Amino acid sequence: MATSEELAAAVDGHTVANQFVQTAARRADVTALRWRTTDGGWEELTWREYADRAARVAAGLQRMGVERGERVVLMLRNRPEFHVIDMGVLLAGATPISIYNSSSPDQIQYLASHADAVVAVVEDVDFLERFLKVRPELPALRDVVVLDDPHGLAPEGVVPFQSLLAADPVDLEAAGAAVKPDDLATVIYTSGTTGPPKGVVLSHFNICWTTESTRRAIGFPVEGFRLVSYLPMAHIAERMVTHYFHALDGTEVTTCPDPGVLAGYLRDVRPNYFFAVPRVWEKLYAGVHAALAADPHQQAAVSQAIEAGAVDALAPVRAQIGLDECRVAFSGAAPIPVEVFMFFLNIGLPMSEIYGMSECCGPMTWEPFKVHPGTVGPPIPGCEVKLLDDGEVCCRGGNVFQGYLKDPARTAEVLDDEGWLHSGDIGVFDDDGYLKIVDRKKELIITAGGKNISPANIEAALKSFPLIGQACVIGDNRPYVSALIVLDPEVAPAWAKSKGIEAATLADLARHPDVQAEVERAVAECNARFNRVEQVKRFTVLTAEWLPDSEELTPTMKLKRRGVLTKYADEIDALYA
Repeated sequence: MATSEELAAAVDGHTVANQFVQTAARRADVTALRWRTTDGGWEELTWREYADRAARVAAGLQRMGVERGERVVLMLRNRPEFHVIDMGVLLAGATPISIYNSSSPDQIQYLASHADAVVAVVEDVDFLERFLKVRPELPALRDVVVLDDPHGLAPEGVVPFQSLLAADPVDLEAAGAAVKPDDLATVIYTSGTTGPPKGVVLSHFNICWTTESTRRAIGFPVEGFRLVSYLPMAHIAERMVTHYFHALDGTEVTTCPDPGVLAGYLRDVRPNYFFAVPRVWEKLYAGVHAALAADPHQQAAVSQAIEAGAVDALAPVRAQIGLDECRVAFSGAAPIPVEVFMFFLNIGLPMSEIYGMSECCGPMTWEPFKVHPGTVGPPIPGCEVKLLDDGEVCCRGGNVFQGYLKDPARTAEVLDDEGWLHSGDIGVFDDDGYLKIVDRKKELIITAGGKNISPANIEAALKSFPLIGQACVIGDNRPYVSALIVLDPEVAPAWAKSKGIEAATLADLARHPDVQAEVERAVAECNARFNRVEQVKRFTVLTAEWLPDSEELTPTMKLKRRGVLTKYADEIDALYA
């Protein structure tokens, strides 16, 4: 097993900037970025064109006065210009920082102010308006750049993106060489399940080290692999997989600006390398099962093929979801239901589960191919992982961040003097050194009877039933376990229609006795997988959908447990009345 020092030696002197310059030179006339046009066609940029535009953006920013070490915030959907601008900021010697596109003006004010941003680059007039509302509270912000303003609605003083592209390009070799491994590559703002977001500071060395570790974990070159970029670029996994790994490994990225249309992009692109959060895998799973349910003959054939292990016979199912040419497929950011994971594994997808956090550039443990279902793999090459006496997972390696921006106190809470990053998660190792995550240290439920219970495992099991979109398990200091359940807004109406149930809204469905009975059946089946004290004794089906970046969910659809417990206090109390 490689050591952290060996990986550091392998990437000595490397930065995202100088490695991008090398990739662009090596793959100059090959497609780097693809996107769908408004008329349904496709356009693309070669690596040569990508590099030229990034060099022009770098020059344009420097002409605007952006200096080495300054910070630029980006508010862009997944589109080719994101890659061009982010790389241009790096080539200018500055640090690009993405913020979630759903951010409110108040959140923008906090993030841009905390980051000391001198320039903001926004996609359109809607995003621009949110910045302009709080611009008086951002004295460090000198300029705002807007990409799309077809009707000329931006006020005077807002810089059109085309003016950056009109600049004479910087010298790529010199610009790449000027960036140093210890320079800041980005700051990832945690999505804030508790308290205000923390700014995770990642250096070029961190990114390059983690890329090298990932290469070794995969074990074969991924140059030229097709990927789809669709998650927010403020999310560490998307930034690593479809931006940094892309720039350093020379993959081909197709940008999907709306995650809601991802399924179509997968069928069009047929990616070779695909990362998704559990909710995306759950939706793909539900879609396949809905299609199979409509064709009993095909459903029986698929079941027989899975039982027989006839992977080749399942190629049409993989093709149906656009993953028939996928050579690396993995889930992360939250627990994935075992049933969902096993389905994709059983139909022949090279499926794995990865574990980590923003503070370690994303990955801490991963084995892409020799998987142990229910675990998140062994430590990635070069990364040390250990468990403390209470089971808390800690890691050390070149992937570990530099600290939280302007927050030494909170940095000290998670990063000790020996360089160990404390995850806040509880885990156990199996006999082969594969890690299994039990739950968040602070989220373990201790019932009134003193039993320790993992709500995340029960929630993941509940969500494996297609009708259930979200779940929050309750039971801390309570006599038994209960649950708040939210119907899947896509699956529930289709299920109801197939049963002849007429309901105008999700709220009507939630109240319908047949839906209640089906959820009760699912809960009972879920309970059979757990011991008595872990079983859900009572539940309520809520009438409203939980949306990303809300009181209930983070932008990447992680549960905001504290927000749920506060918002639904009355409903929870009723479960124990």
